[in-house]
Amino acid sequence: MTISSAAGVDVGRDWLDVAIARSSEAGVAGRHFRLPNTPAAIAGIPNRLRRAGVTRVVIEATGAPAARLVRTLAEAAMPLGVVDPRRIKALRLAEGRKAKTDKLDAGLIARFALLMTDAVRPAPSPAALELRALSTRRRQLVEMIAAEKTRLKQAFEPVLMASFRLTISLLSEERARIEAMIEARTSATPEDRRKGELLRSIPGIGPTISATLMADLPELGALDNKAIASLAGVAPHIQQSGAQAGRAHIQGGRPCVRAALYMAALSAVRHDAGFKADYKAMRAAGKPAKVALIAIARKLIVAANAILKHDEPWKPAQRS
Repeated sequence: MTISSAAGVDVGRDWLDVAIARSSEAGVAGRHFRLPNTPAAIAGIPNRLRRAGVTRVVIEATGAPAARLVRTLAEAAMPLGVVDPRRIKALRLAEGRKAKTDKLDAGLIARFALLMTDAVRPAPSPAALELRALSTRRRQLVEMIAAEKTRLKQAFEPVLMASFRLTISLLSEERARIEAMIEARTSATPEDRRKGELLRSIPGIGPTISATLMADLPELGALDNKAIASLAGVAPHIQQSGAQAGRAHIQGGRPCVRAALYMAALSAVRHDAGFKADYKAMRAAGKPAKVALIAIARKLIVAANAILKHDEPWKPAQRS
């Protein structure tokens, strides 16, 4: 489908620079406007873009500063793409542009939206965004608890040890509360409960990891195996030039999903009915332990993708 008009948004902490580019205006500066990054200003953006004839919007993945805008556009059912900033930078290099301002960046993102057919994917629902936020908060709490436990091991003053233990207890209570909220949301509908059951049928994937996959990889079951492995950050990408032998390395993807799959792989290779034989075969062939575990993590996500796509529980034949 030909996109006639697209918008790019450069998101800053205080300001949003919005540029609109049209297919008929290739190489010509398009429209631009700047708004404060506030709830009131963001609320009017969808209607303003629709009046301008915009048919897709692309934003750089900048985390918290863009979260409210992403939610607003998703609720308004605007075709939306949240793109790795490295892809935008690559377009700047390809165009040979050196100048960089917020306005120029917005125009660059708008041109990217016109050129790249894969930029837009189904926007996450408000419920999915909330679940993802809860999953992020859980990870933060886990990291804080681990840090406090490390400090406790290094302390010897009773007053500090008591403080660390109290903090660990409070953080653990909050983690349990957040986990209960995640559990409630991942089982809110019969479809969600079915997804959770299917994912937990895979050796190595328990309630926490299944919730992480549902929260942070909503595309699971809707993409092909190569795309889902790449999104999860466990797909090998070859680097080869001329006569130099190329080696494949994992890169990119979603770190939180990759970390969850690595932990699942550690568990899965201990199960006789799971991936233990695959892991042993790779180790016997000379692969390092971490390389073999990443390979198992890829098998896990491919199996999970197939399971959700076909609505069937895991079977040993689905290992790869």
